[in-house]
Amino acid sequence: MIENNHLVIMAGGIGSRFWPVSTPEKPKQFIDILGIGRSLLQLTVKRFEDVCSSENVWVVTSVNYKNIVREQLPEVPETNILTEPCMRNTAPCIAYAAWKIKKRNSAANIIVSPADHIVTDVEEFRRVMKKGLLFTAGENRILTVGMRPHRPETGYGYIKVRESAEVGEIREVDGFKEKPDRQKAEEYLNVGGYLWNSGIFVWNVATIEKVFRQKQPDMARIFDELEGYFYTLEEQDAVNRWFPECENISIDYAIMEHAHNIYVFPADFGWSDLGTWGSLHELSEKDSDKNAVVGKGVRLVECRDCVVRVSADKRMVVQGLDGYIVAEHKGVLLVCNMKDEQRIKEFSKMLNT
Repeated sequence: MIENNHLVIMAGGIGSRFWPVSTPEKPKQFIDILGIGRSLLQLTVKRFEDVCSSENVWVVTSVNYKNIVREQLPEVPETNILTEPCMRNTAPCIAYAAWKIKKRNSAANIIVSPADHIVTDVEEFRRVMKKGLLFTAGENRILTVGMRPHRPETGYGYIKVRESAEVGEIREVDGFKEKPDRQKAEEYLNVGGYLWNSGIFVWNVATIEKVFRQKQPDMARIFDELEGYFYTLEEQDAVNRWFPECENISIDYAIMEHAHNIYVFPADFGWSDLGTWGSLHELSEKDSDKNAVVGKGVRLVECRDCVVRVSADKRMVVQGLDGYIVAEHKGVLLVCNMKDEQRIKEFSKMLNT
């Protein structure tokens, strides 16, 4: 039932690979990266609007970003904006939301999603999410969403599907694989049976609580201590005191690689985690020279395979570049070969030294 459907959005990252547009003060999830009038966070909430009500949307973010979330998502109750005093990766983030939701609704069925993904086929996305919720409701099952790969991608982790074990469209998981090198990624693509790990999860609240108690008992005890403070004026002070005691660990290492009854929904709804400028280039509409441009004042001359993003009030002419990133924000300009985009974190520090 839709009143039991809850959405937890993880929105605490700093998006350093999208510098200079994404900064620690306002990371990429809060920015209109695509130039369409909505931030990535707003787009995420929008595509779930037929899956769960706004009263059941939860956003876990840094305490530094609470006001941005309130401004961008006025329909989400303030008590549903959970603020972390420090970064502790995705497992504590998810546990915090699960324990707080459980106190309100012990029958809750939960989707966990990052805030900064892009989906182009929203109708198919909603179909997959609704079917996933039906699959986990009232059952001791953990479901993740796996994207059918269409290239040998080295930037994603992979999910290996168990042969001849399926429940309709949904399959059992045989194992999780780290981000591969190019050779291994090509092997995964050629042999089949491997999916990109989207980082989207579905489970009911009783299941995820049980697994945390089994696999992460110390973390479970921390949120047991905090539970008495939830929905009170003392909640944030208690979270500030106890949350830093949590281990800095991802949900993959903490839970997914050790739990049983894990399933995957193989899907294809035009997904990108929008992790790099290169992924924005791949996703965006392009001109006849395969250039992707965000910014009305940009003119390209003799350029190919570039991605250019500048502020709406800036005017720029770019000539003679092939395979480059050109990004401007508040007077900071980045011109970088797309092949070297993994060095952007390094470049961002240069102006602060």
